[in-house]
Amino acid sequence: MKITGNTIFITGGGSGIGRGLAEALHKAGNQVIISGRRKGHLEEVTKANPGMKSIELNVEDPASIAAVAKKLIAEYPNLNVVVNNAGIMSVDLVANPVEDKAVASIVTTNFLGPIRVTSAFIEHLKKQPTATLVTVSSGLAFVPLAVTATYSATKAAIHSYSMSLRHQLKGTSVKVVEIAPPWVKTELMGTSDDPRQMPLDEFIAETMKLLATDADEVVVERAQFFRKNPGPNEHQLVNGFNDQMAQAAPH
Repeated sequence: MKITGNTIFITGGGSGIGRGLAEALHKAGNQVIISGRRKGHLEEVTKANPGMKSIELNVEDPASIAAVAKKLIAEYPNLNVVVNNAGIMSVDLVANPVEDKAVASIVTTNFLGPIRVTSAFIEHLKKQPTATLVTVSSGLAFVPLAVTATYSATKAAIHSYSMSLRHQLKGTSVKVVEIAPPWVKTELMGTSDDPRQMPLDEFIAETMKLLATDADEVVVERAQFFRKNPGPNEHQLVNGFNDQMAQAAPH
């Protein structure tokens, strides 16, 4: 991916990985527009990064996506990179009855959101000399965390969707890049000092180096273990990982 001179739209750019990517890409010489539901977070980020722009967006609402896409395409005709980063994560004990509203929100935000955002921008991106669609899955797309079953499933779906999208866009100017983070220290699941978390600044620095290559997938070294999940023998790895996480969890 060309790492500078782009006009980039990032969903979920008000905090966490989205903010980290937005600030790194801003410093690299790109026009960055971030979006999210929390106006205060967006204002905080743009104030800290003069020249960065923001727009409120609810990725659970198709009408909001359509309106934002129409506005951005009109105001930024050179927009050529879309980063589908917005996501939510929560514990769902699916061996028991689940709260339908909560799991529906995870599916809508994490899976339908990127599909709808991509759909809203795809024809515009195809008209650009070079363009990039970035999806954000997770190491949990390959080794699910059982206590976040729905989240892990949406990230597996994003990985599958990214591969299909990449295949369908062969021969166009649009490249599809999937970022699959490990456990990064953000507020996604609340604050924690677990040493197994990758510091956000380290993740962003390694990710930026990989984005500057022609890689279809951006998988930092800490996430390689998950990405290499051994296919037909995956159950042993998945069960061992979840047993380890359960033992380490606070009681």
